[in-house]
Amino acid sequence: MDETDDLPQPGSQGETTYQRLLDEVRAGRLNPGDRLRETELAERLGVSRTPVREAIRQLEADGIVTHVPRRGAAIRTLGYAEVMELYEMRTVLEGTAARLAARAASDIEIEELIDMNRALEKLGPGPEAFVLNRQFHAALLDAAKNRFLARSIAGLHKSLMILGPTTLTEPDRATEAVKEHEEVLEALQARDGIRAEAAMRAHIEMAQRVRVRALRARPPVEGEDL
Repeated sequence: MDETDDLPQPGSQGETTYQRLLDEVRAGRLNPGDRLRETELAERLGVSRTPVREAIRQLEADGIVTHVPRRGAAIRTLGYAEVMELYEMRTVLEGTAARLAARAASDIEIEELIDMNRALEKLGPGPEAFVLNRQFHAALLDAAKNRFLARSIAGLHKSLMILGPTTLTEPDRATEAVKEHEEVLEALQARDGIRAEAAMRAHIEMAQRVRVRALRARPPVEGEDL
């Protein structure tokens, strides 16, 4: 039997359960070190243990879940080096997306990005800002028009989910992010790929600094070396 037979199939209850657990990781309701008990999750999500088992296997394949001796499945913890490496890759990939978007984005796509950033400015910090910021970065990636780059960034973002909620929950971070987005958008309007890439790299590096400060301030998680 192919090992992929145990993974959720598109449209299945296992896939739905997988997406719900991903949302909980992204929102910080499931945190590094948290155990994933099939019976408890099945009861809470209102499904049988089979789709829960399938979802956990998919999360393990994504690198989000690991098996801890004597504890079972748990959300992975990321060490300091891993966090740095993830953000280094995010800087490279999203910087590249901005450079490509400066060349490939239509005027309508750029205008839509400008509108999204204005809406983000009005929202301030909070869950809605997190969703809109994610949509902004996804729209910019779409404007880059490179499917292979999109796949690479999608895989990277799954690993970043382990870190929990967005850095936009920090008091001043939402305002700073809007300004950093404006730098990227001005470069896109000018069709200046080098400037767009530099602006996006600076934006991701600022998010990295905020993330590292937040990780160092929180209580340590077993097995974590931050």
